[in-house]
Amino acid sequence: MNAPAVFDSRDAHCKKPYGALPCGEEWCLTCRPLSSEGFTHCSVIIRREFSGHEIEAEMPFSGFWDDRACFSISLIPFQVPELVWYWFRFWRDDGTGCFLDKTGYRSQGEPQPWQLTVYLRSHTPQWFGEGVTYQIFPDRYCRLSIPDPSGLIGNRWVHENWRDAPAWMPEDGEIKNRDFFGGSLAGITAHLDDLAALGVSNLYFCPIFESASNHRYNTADYMKIDPMLGTEEDFKTLCAEARRRNIRVILDGVFNHTGSQSIYFNADGFYPSLGAAQSKESPYYDWFHFSEWPRAYESWWGISTLPNVREDCQSYIDYIISGKDSVVKHWLRAGASGWRLDVADELPDLFIEKLRAAVEETDSDALLLGEVWEDASNKISYSQRRRYFLGTELHGVMNYPFRSALLHYLLGGGAEDFQEAMETIRENYPPAAFYSALNFLGTHDTPRILTVLGGRPLPEGRDAQSTFHLSSAERKTASLRLRIASAVLFTFPGSPMIYYGDEAGMEGAADPFNRGTYPWGHEDQGLLGWFTLLGQLRQSRPSLRRGGISWLKANGPLLAYARSTAEETTITVINAGDECQTLFLSDRHYQNLISGETVSGEEIIVDPCTALLLGQG
Repeated sequence: MNAPAVFDSRDAHCKKPYGALPCGEEWCLTCRPLSSEGFTHCSVIIRREFSGHEIEAEMPFSGFWDDRACFSISLIPFQVPELVWYWFRFWRDDGTGCFLDKTGYRSQGEPQPWQLTVYLRSHTPQWFGEGVTYQIFPDRYCRLSIPDPSGLIGNRWVHENWRDAPAWMPEDGEIKNRDFFGGSLAGITAHLDDLAALGVSNLYFCPIFESASNHRYNTADYMKIDPMLGTEEDFKTLCAEARRRNIRVILDGVFNHTGSQSIYFNADGFYPSLGAAQSKESPYYDWFHFSEWPRAYESWWGISTLPNVREDCQSYIDYIISGKDSVVKHWLRAGASGWRLDVADELPDLFIEKLRAAVEETDSDALLLGEVWEDASNKISYSQRRRYFLGTELHGVMNYPFRSALLHYLLGGGAEDFQEAMETIRENYPPAAFYSALNFLGTHDTPRILTVLGGRPLPEGRDAQSTFHLSSAERKTASLRLRIASAVLFTFPGSPMIYYGDEAGMEGAADPFNRGTYPWGHEDQGLLGWFTLLGQLRQSRPSLRRGGISWLKANGPLLAYARSTAEETTITVINAGDECQTLFLSDRHYQNLISGETVSGEEIIVDPCTALLLGQG
């Protein structure tokens, strides 16, 4: 057994409560240095990130624990949300001493403190984190007929063959993204029963508003469904039919920038009204940052087709958020149940706070999710520490750290690294945010998960990636890895998200090859059946939807954890290696939730590259 640490922020003997702290609640700390070290005094140093205030509070001696002296304090120091950093100081009666931070004892240098997220309790929609999410790139999911693109914004063309590869060659040195396949809202509605059978309860759509490109992240008109997808009535029908199947719809809000061809900027004069690029008298002129009108303006990552907007402009705030029929409110009233904020780290905190207030004013149980690629509790963007999880901004975020840590483990890393990465998130996030994280293996911004799990590095350049496919041996290996990856995905706290087609065995390198069309009639039935089983287990077992997590084993290739409620326990056991592993469990009787067989005995043998799901209750 390892010797106890002087301070372990995850040990209830040292810190209560676990993880983040609600405003106004008691915070209990205990340090336990060896008695032989001779420390007679201890204090905690507390630094508040946003106020800049720092205090030091002495921790009284509270007794001995074996060969250790204990110093403890209980305090209620935080009445308002904060990001807090803390460390400790020890000293003896003769004045000698040292500091203690996450690296251990130290006598000099800048401390490496522990983090404490202090948050305001607020409502978080329970339906999202408990449900299974399915992400759809709308143009590529299902078309019922080949649409006519003439007369629409952008010089569009449509593939006649649904199974074509997406166009990728530059035109005049620029990627135009003007090839479409004609997927529609009606096509999605036609497959709602298939999605329900897969266990899906949340649909997250990439942008659906009028736009000049197939990805539609360069919005042309926030108040209009792109005509190739359908109409507002089609959207309302989709949402209503989805809700009949207990499925909710989440929309992608791209509010940091618009398209240069939009009704707001109107660089090419497509719209009859005046855009900001045509006249300083345009009602939208103040939305944009011009350094030399009309040609020089701020744009997203310097891409001229994506002019940045001024999120502090009151008319823009009114249009998107605050107005009686604002964009956010309009589409919630039309049937959506939430918004995912594109590039949330480029939206000001005050903008996000106002947006959440408008969302909750319109629907008290609606969701606000953010695209954040790092630990969202301490994220810094544009030299500003963000306030996403202090209680008035985001309900949850896309859990990119989950994907990164899981892929590292599956491709040869240790299970202990996955555990450490996930415990860091669990410790830093308010519980509701942790259980409302959007967990995933891939998205429209990453290569297809099956391609990644093949283990071969992607070639450089689009030309080489356009013809990149797994060999039969690589695909077999990738499929086995995808089974165990998805087992973790569906049994971990948070909402498991399937990127459309991953369950059907789609391959693809980076954008646009990860955005192919759904392979109707050519699905990998083995994988599809596996994902369906996982979805059904998620629906049928409360422990997988809302149970707490406890780690049973995380060492090398072997990972095991339990999700538990008062009534039942589900244990996930993963062997990511190429040799059998042995797991010892304290109880003797489980049901194998995959095969239905009874598992007896304390010793469980786990075959190579295998996932076991065991249930009690």
